[in-house]
Amino acid sequence: MIAFNAAPPQGTVRDWLDQQAGTRGEQIAYRFTDGAADLSWASLRDVARARAQDLTTLGMTKGESLAVMMPNGRAALETLFAGLYGGFRVTMINLAAGNDAITYAFKHCEARFACVGADQQVQFAATCPDGLRPLPEDLDLMAQVPLHPLSSGDDALLMYTSGTTGQPKGVVHSHSSLLAGGWTTARAHALTEHDCGYCVLPICHINGLCVSVMGCLISGGQLLLAPKFSNSRFWSDIEAQAVTWFSVVPTIISHLLHGTQDPSAAAKSQLRFGRSASSALAPEVQTAFESRFGVRIIETMGMTETAAQMLSNPLPPAARKIGSPGVAVGNEVTILRSDLSVADDHEQGEIAIRGPNVMKEYLKNPDATRAAFTSDGWLLSGDLGHRDEDGYVFVTGRLKELIIKGGENIAPREVDEALYAHADVIEAAAFAQPCATYGERVVAAVTLCAGSKVTPTDLIDICTYRLGAFKAPDAVYMLENLPKGPSGKIQRKKLADMMSTRAVGD
Repeated sequence: MIAFNAAPPQGTVRDWLDQQAGTRGEQIAYRFTDGAADLSWASLRDVARARAQDLTTLGMTKGESLAVMMPNGRAALETLFAGLYGGFRVTMINLAAGNDAITYAFKHCEARFACVGADQQVQFAATCPDGLRPLPEDLDLMAQVPLHPLSSGDDALLMYTSGTTGQPKGVVHSHSSLLAGGWTTARAHALTEHDCGYCVLPICHINGLCVSVMGCLISGGQLLLAPKFSNSRFWSDIEAQAVTWFSVVPTIISHLLHGTQDPSAAAKSQLRFGRSASSALAPEVQTAFESRFGVRIIETMGMTETAAQMLSNPLPPAARKIGSPGVAVGNEVTILRSDLSVADDHEQGEIAIRGPNVMKEYLKNPDATRAAFTSDGWLLSGDLGHRDEDGYVFVTGRLKELIIKGGENIAPREVDEALYAHADVIEAAAFAQPCATYGERVVAAVTLCAGSKVTPTDLIDICTYRLGAFKAPDAVYMLENLPKGPSGKIQRKKLADMMSTRAVGD
């Protein structure tokens, strides 16, 4: 058996599931908060193999897309592993993407067969193109044919980006890079067979799928899977199910912080850490969360193209640096200047990554694939940042989200963090709006806790004090909810479109 922390995983998902089933047998692998029966390693292997054989007998070819349109749960997990076990390109459909994006994904991936949840049947009927056939849960095929032979470089996963700057791109991961995504998580957080993770993020997103599901496969531990995040059940689930770690996003951390529930002493004693990813975690929010709940948060950073994690703060006794998503673990990360030369320490540039967890390609988009990589194999992230002398990366924003006011670059994140300094702010996001004088102006939107008396002027004053008048927003909009993608990341472009018709004084 390969030690997960020694080297990137070899083989395929089929190999690893066979190995875990052979080694751990009836030990529980995946559990569910919705009442579904637990899955042991052996049971999961048996179900995955049987369904993979059914799909092969049905005529699915190796590497063919299998569309999966299902919410978190046992059925989705079994379907995911069946597709991977059979050698098909599992195409996870983002249930929150909207009908246009779902229709595009169905057509683009050229799937002939789809596995659809009971509650998704109506949406599937509205989005499926001609030639896409929904499969029953039990195919009941009598004859069986051998499974396709697999190798580590074969296609395993297809997942579409959010498409905020155009049509979504289909990110293809091989078995090798998919397993490496789970390995980087297990290695960074020292996960073992004695750990139990808690997944409240959708597994149709790279964070839930790679960090939680693949992290469990590689470490041989357990994973508790919830249909979705519940503020009222979060801490009680952790206590009742002996959870030792969880992976969430900053918006969930903020909502927990402003909620009324607190973890019990038992829950806190068994938790090793909580993990934050998908977008930047404001230092004020992290500090307040840890002070109130006594639970350590490990900030990380990842992308769909890197099978989730690319950076992570280390566990104690190594130093965490608040405000940084950490150091490279299991891959290389560098900062590149605009001419693609390597930047010096503390010099801002584009964050780039190279390693075993990097995607294979963008499906049917060779131009975008070429543009994403440098000649020496670095994947360009589109994120701006710098690295300190200890190798910790600090992210300042997205290249495409920079606010350019009067020729000066303003990173939305620094405005966000100034807004989060007010205790009543649950969610905050700054973005650009057109301006006749400066080209672009800074505006922001926030969600406040119930009963808050804070005004837009109060928040603008805080930003002015912390950042100066030039970077402070001209307007702050109070909204009940900020638009978010499936990972919980606030969508600035959608906010900008929503607010484009409003005047500054609104």
